[in-house]
Amino acid sequence: MALGKYTRIDTRRQSTNYCSTVTIVVFVALCLVGVWMMTSSSVVPGQSVDVPAQENKHDVKEPLPESKASNPKQFEDSPGDLPEDATKGDTNVSQTRGEDNSNTQENQEVKVGEKQEEKSEEKQDEGNKSDDVSNNEKQNGENNTEDGDSKTPDGETNTDSGDTKTNDGENNGTGQGDSEENSKENKSELDETEKNPATDETEMKSDENSGGTEKKSDTDDTETKPDENSGDMEEEKTENQTNEKVDVKDNKESEKTSDEQANNQSGGEVFPSGAQSEILNETATQSGSWSTQAAESKNEKEAQLSSNHLDTYNWKTCNVTAGPDYIPCLDNWQAIRRLRSTKHYEHRERHCPQEPPTCLVPLPEGYKRPIEWPKSREKIWYNNVPHTKLAEVKGHQNWVKVTGEYLTFPGGGTQFKHGALHYIDFINESVPDIAWGKRTRVILDVGCGVASFGGFLFDRDVITMSFAPKDEHEAQVQFALERGIPAISAVMGTQRLPFPGRVFDIVHCARCRVPWHIEGGKLLLELNRVLRPGGFFVWSATPVYQKKVAEDVEIWKAMTELTKALCWELVSINKDTLNGVGIATYRKPTSNDCYEKRSQQEPPLCETSDDPMAAWNVPLQACIHKVPADSAERGSQWPEQWPVRLEKTPYWMLSSKAGVYGKPEPEDFTADSEHWKRVVSKSYLNGMGIKWSSVRNVMDMRAIYGGFAAALKDINVWVMNVVPIDSPDTLPIIYERGLFGIYHDWCESFSTYPRSYDLLHADHLFSKVKKRCNLVAVVVEVDRILRPEGKLIVRDNVETISELENIVRSMHWEVRMTYSKDKEGLLYVEKSIWRPKEVETITYAIA
Repeated sequence: MALGKYTRIDTRRQSTNYCSTVTIVVFVALCLVGVWMMTSSSVVPGQSVDVPAQENKHDVKEPLPESKASNPKQFEDSPGDLPEDATKGDTNVSQTRGEDNSNTQENQEVKVGEKQEEKSEEKQDEGNKSDDVSNNEKQNGENNTEDGDSKTPDGETNTDSGDTKTNDGENNGTGQGDSEENSKENKSELDETEKNPATDETEMKSDENSGGTEKKSDTDDTETKPDENSGDMEEEKTENQTNEKVDVKDNKESEKTSDEQANNQSGGEVFPSGAQSEILNETATQSGSWSTQAAESKNEKEAQLSSNHLDTYNWKTCNVTAGPDYIPCLDNWQAIRRLRSTKHYEHRERHCPQEPPTCLVPLPEGYKRPIEWPKSREKIWYNNVPHTKLAEVKGHQNWVKVTGEYLTFPGGGTQFKHGALHYIDFINESVPDIAWGKRTRVILDVGCGVASFGGFLFDRDVITMSFAPKDEHEAQVQFALERGIPAISAVMGTQRLPFPGRVFDIVHCARCRVPWHIEGGKLLLELNRVLRPGGFFVWSATPVYQKKVAEDVEIWKAMTELTKALCWELVSINKDTLNGVGIATYRKPTSNDCYEKRSQQEPPLCETSDDPMAAWNVPLQACIHKVPADSAERGSQWPEQWPVRLEKTPYWMLSSKAGVYGKPEPEDFTADSEHWKRVVSKSYLNGMGIKWSSVRNVMDMRAIYGGFAAALKDINVWVMNVVPIDSPDTLPIIYERGLFGIYHDWCESFSTYPRSYDLLHADHLFSKVKKRCNLVAVVVEVDRILRPEGKLIVRDNVETISELENIVRSMHWEVRMTYSKDKEGLLYVEKSIWRPKEVETITYAIA
């Protein structure tokens, strides 16, 4: 009985357990069905495609009509090895077919939707993906996109826009209104997915393995989510790379335009739905904004290489006696101490170190952005050039004064205490043939002081190359440059000046303290070399008007004999009663007749082998260079009046000779001028965001014909045109145009103070210089002469541009623009105020 009792109880428990089991099984089944239905409805919005294209394509048993194969040229960017038919995907069917075929489209979509639902159920029950793949190929025999499936910006693989399933089991058309709703659904689903780190990991992994082709996951859920989230990541990555370079943006557009057109209806938020047809029209005949994986990978490798390269530059601040005013070739104390004599100002000449420095010059304490022109002509920040000695010595002559936080410049000088403009006009009244701003355009001012003379000649449309030595007149040239007035540090010593022969319209000296009369007039003969035939030498000094001092009387007598031997004509001697000074004006001859009639050949004529054009590190000779006799030779005729001379092809440029660019010289000259007019007007002035009101001092580091400077004629700037010593000698052409410039070797430091220029322009300079110089040292020199917040524009080959970009980035410069096309590039950067904390002592620069 006990056994029977227990048996009955066990039977009941078995029955109860059986019922419970059935209930649980049914409940679980219902849950699974519910989960499946929820997954199907949430993952497959109106026009989003959840399952891979391979699983959908086989349900379309008949090919689309020919009218449905839209313009194949819309997808010509990368057809690959696919047949021609493969590029005629139906991704933009609704837009190319028009409204007449809308009914056919709806019928096909209904059939496709039914088969899609059946196939989804079959897939979940059997999990037979291989059948799906094999059947899949039957659907789109002629309607494959470029890769067999197209990828939306959200990463989803997509086929015909009709191969979709709605949330309630009904099929959608390809209308754009539905697209907007489904985009919102996709976005909410995407947001939920992003909250799950584990899902993110799966999604990222799936996206990496996909390679832009089919997804190979076993369930709809794992196939769909990676598409959504990886699409978001891909879109974010695209935005970052698009902003980096113009050419990167162009590549991205070209690679994914067709796929974007195919799928922008299905939840992608890149373009608003209302503009899809317009986008198709715009991109049908040109490349779009999407890149290939190869291009993206290459860009990433280059970026990593660039980032690694930044660490290879270990910048240090220069520790030198000159401090913030360091000029390497003028502050080489080791070389200066070895000089045997300083009688001829050898210690003020250039003595460049064998290895140029690679440290960065420090900034003066409290340095500020320079005051803009024309206010800068009257005052500058004291902290930018913190020197008071000149104000103490020359303040009574109105050179410079200290006024609070400013250094002010009343516009005076030793010979024009009451202002430069009165002095300038007095010169013109004394010799009307001077004709400031017309016949006279380019002048040389020797011993310029703070360059007020040149600064106020701008008001008369005259540009002045001012120079003075770096001597006890502390920072006089630096004052000039800070004021926005052109000047260089140089001296009349033992070497020729770095200018061509016969280029200056006037040479001016106002108490310049140069002993013109000594040693056979060697220094005055150097002025004779650079002065244009028919040009004037304007000399304002005490020997001209003081006859009570014995020394002045002796100097005047010696100068009278010397100028007569040079065949210079004394045109005028006049006294300025306001300033109490006298001015003597001489004219250089225009023929050799006088030289041949001299009773004594002293100074002698130069040998025919002595080239007056040679000017780089050439010792001075006490001889006279002849005036050109041939009417076709440069210097035999006076240039056209300003401003006609700016555009006028020099008369001595011949069609029988080839120019720098290979064309006949006149054509070469004109083509260069037109080229720079286009570049400056369309790019530099309007397309790069440069605030030109803050730009005053400009340098063209490799000027050819001066086209860049000529194109800036109407801008309130001046341009120092530099012709490198290893480039074709076109500097005389620049002067003939009414511009000025200088010879220079960019393997050495430039003869100017730090922070002299607002903008530097280098056209194919660095690729040439780096063949024989240390490129890093050249960039350091650029950093030295460029002001903080100053601009550098480089046009060069892509390799050099990339190298320069790495260097300036490591110096914390701001890269404003990079552009490349056909292996040529442009780099536009701005110098920062950053200076390294680590210090390097330059032993040869310690006094």
